[in-house]
Amino acid sequence: MLLTTELDKLSGTDWQLFFAQERAKPYFAELDAFVTAAAAEKTVYPAAENIFAAFRACPVSAVRVVILGQDPYHEPGQAMGLSFSVPDGCKAPPSLRNIFKELEAELGPGCAAHTDLTLWARQGVLLLNTVLTVEQGAANAHAGRGWETFTRAALEYAAAHGTAPLAAVLWGKPAQKYAPIFNRAAAHRPVLVLESAHPSPLSAYRGFFGSAPFGKVNAFLKNNGAAEIDWRLPANATHG
Repeated sequence: MLLTTELDKLSGTDWQLFFAQERAKPYFAELDAFVTAAAAEKTVYPAAENIFAAFRACPVSAVRVVILGQDPYHEPGQAMGLSFSVPDGCKAPPSLRNIFKELEAELGPGCAAHTDLTLWARQGVLLLNTVLTVEQGAANAHAGRGWETFTRAALEYAAAHGTAPLAAVLWGKPAQKYAPIFNRAAAHRPVLVLESAHPSPLSAYRGFFGSAPFGKVNAFLKNNGAAEIDWRLPANATHG
């Protein structure tokens, strides 16, 4: 089964206990069967090895920020397993372009030369979509098949893990449904929940632009004795 095979490759990560817990549940077997069958019949994104890329790039012990997306980009060459991120050399989709407009408004021109957000993930930013696979050209095609159960459990696991400061960046109403997970975690760790409009062109002017999420996250981390995130993605940055 496709998902089981890919999770086996991540057995050395500190998400391993979480993966084991979820794999033992009936919903996961149904989800695995669905994605395996879909991938055999149609083009599914991201590539199998990148379905769980968010977990590989950001160990649970390192999570300081969560940026929650919806589902992967559904056009060729875009999806790479990190929410909002596309490989360098790929044209930035509209939501990512608006994220970069807000980032440059905060940090100045030239700070967003890369569309690959791996540099954020490696600093403890969990870039997770609520649905981890999609069919080519069909946004939300894999919604309601079990992924939401898996990712909700992942967010609960991350929020309950440790006592370090944790910021959740929730853009748009679908992401904001997950706010209670982080609010509950405030009982044992400092928590910041940022909610605003989604960066999509349909909603960015309704409260996303000007919301200053990057500075707010860093102010929260600094005020709670944690290292800030270097949000810059300058041209001379490398992912190696």
